[in-house]
Amino acid sequence: MCGIVGYTGARQAAPILLEGLSKLEYRGYDSAGLAVRCGEGQVEVVKAKGRLKVLSEKTNGGEALAGACGIGHTRWATHGEPSEDNAHPHCSDDYNVVAVHNGIIENYQELKLKLTKKGYKFYSQTDTEVAVKLVDYYYKKYLGTPVDAINHAMVRIRGSYALAVMFRDYPGQIYVARKDSPMILGLDAQGAYLASDVPAILKYTRTVYYIGNLEIGRLEPGRLTFYNLDGDEISKEPVQIHWDAEAAEKAGFEHFMMKEIFEQPKTVADTLASVMREGRIDLSPLSLTREQIRGVSRIYITACGSAYHAGVAAQYILEDLARIPVRVELASEFRYRSPLLDPDGLVIVISQSGETADSLAALREAKRLGLKTLAIVNVLGSSIAREADNVFYTLAGPEISVATTKGYTTQLAACYALAVEFARVREQITQEQYDSLIAELTALPDKMAKILEDRERLQWFASKQVTARDIFFIGRGLDYAISLEGSLKMKEISYIHSEAYAAGELKHGTISLVEDGTLVAGVLTQPALYEKTVSNMVECKSRGAYLMALTFCGNYNIEDTADFVTYIPRTDPHFAPSLAVIPLQLLGYYVSVAKGLDVDKPRNLAKSVTVE
Repeated sequence: MCGIVGYTGARQAAPILLEGLSKLEYRGYDSAGLAVRCGEGQVEVVKAKGRLKVLSEKTNGGEALAGACGIGHTRWATHGEPSEDNAHPHCSDDYNVVAVHNGIIENYQELKLKLTKKGYKFYSQTDTEVAVKLVDYYYKKYLGTPVDAINHAMVRIRGSYALAVMFRDYPGQIYVARKDSPMILGLDAQGAYLASDVPAILKYTRTVYYIGNLEIGRLEPGRLTFYNLDGDEISKEPVQIHWDAEAAEKAGFEHFMMKEIFEQPKTVADTLASVMREGRIDLSPLSLTREQIRGVSRIYITACGSAYHAGVAAQYILEDLARIPVRVELASEFRYRSPLLDPDGLVIVISQSGETADSLAALREAKRLGLKTLAIVNVLGSSIAREADNVFYTLAGPEISVATTKGYTTQLAACYALAVEFARVREQITQEQYDSLIAELTALPDKMAKILEDRERLQWFASKQVTARDIFFIGRGLDYAISLEGSLKMKEISYIHSEAYAAGELKHGTISLVEDGTLVAGVLTQPALYEKTVSNMVECKSRGAYLMALTFCGNYNIEDTADFVTYIPRTDPHFAPSLAVIPLQLLGYYVSVAKGLDVDKPRNLAKSVTVE
């Protein structure tokens, strides 16, 4: 969940490292540090607690560190509290080895005990310092090369890691190793780059290489070399990244989150267009054949966070349209409960980054059990994309704000396309129904844009919720799935306690939490369930709740019940989540802004959860 960068080449390293870290601060922002090779055998390490700007000020924007080879890190604390001692980079006792690390080393205590007996001393509480000194130990014990030392360490380490290591005896080189944590390498004519995510190096190169699990890489100016665990040299093919460098900038918006909310009409349109041919859905880019679709006995969806909420919505839509039994599970539960899976089932793994640790583990478990797998991911060449049998790439582009918006709605768009095409191929809908669904899908982006034009009322309403202690989002069916995402947006960026409940469950205990002034937001986009949810809202109002309603244009009778109503354009109810979620995103955003909070970097959170 931390961000790592590295550079070696003809330019000064520190400004490049700081620039890269600024694009990765969404991965961790409780401390940061740089290590730059400032002379033959010499390395200068500077660390700072707090946001990246503290480190930038401490190094005068990097100008205070002279040298053309270095590594940097921005931290999200796992082992050890945020502090300068626990910040990366970490060094061996004599500064022979300096490294940064993303991941969790599970057996670090066992390794630390061994190294302590060998005379090593430890100044931090981190597992990373243990890895650094383990590499140093093997380098000195066997008098070998950096690759040899890293190989020996990799065999001993249990857990996940992306390591970037500098050795005193190899001043212009950086060595990297990876297991289950993301890392990419980039190249231009005079320099070589490494990072834990694409935005960090987009400004400098679009030619990247994905290093595989249990592989090692060596960076030299203008050159990359790769090795397997045995130390044998292996070849890699480059991948060209087509994201716009400007896509990772704010483009005049105050926050990345608002920029990304406004990008949703385009990213949804692009994602749908990627599988549309002449007004029809074409899943051939996914390598999914008609025979495979017809042969699917049931679908298992596994994901985390907002991706899980997209999966909950997909469950309702797939079952209703395609008439396939669907089960959706949290990836962290799926991997540990020894699931009983139908061998003819399809496992769909949803992940924005394609590196989510639990989702990746769930994918591997499904493959171990012999099931066909389909990934819905946003990042080309990510671990989940590489390991899944089939891949549906969402076209959200880089998403910088920790709270996902366009990542979620493009996942929904992918699920819609799958549901409609599965329904057609399995002959569960007529041609007339298919044509109608396609028309509604293609109209979604314009309707999303329409909602964004009328956001001032939501901003006014949000300003009244700044002092709220509890907020409840309720709905039935797909509206419950929408409520889950609305509640998450509220709690993660405003720090207000919020929960989502299936409206019919209120009387089974939850309604006891409603008191005078409690905000209850009812989502009302499913016509067959509209009246029942209204009744649940009335029950809350009779107990003192303040009611907000979110519904389709035309349902104006709700104004007799709700204290505040926000409307969305009408669409097929199956696709309502894409429209209904936008007012809920805006509500969470405006509450957070009104409270003066850091919208893009909420406390205790990081963008991509690449560790357990």
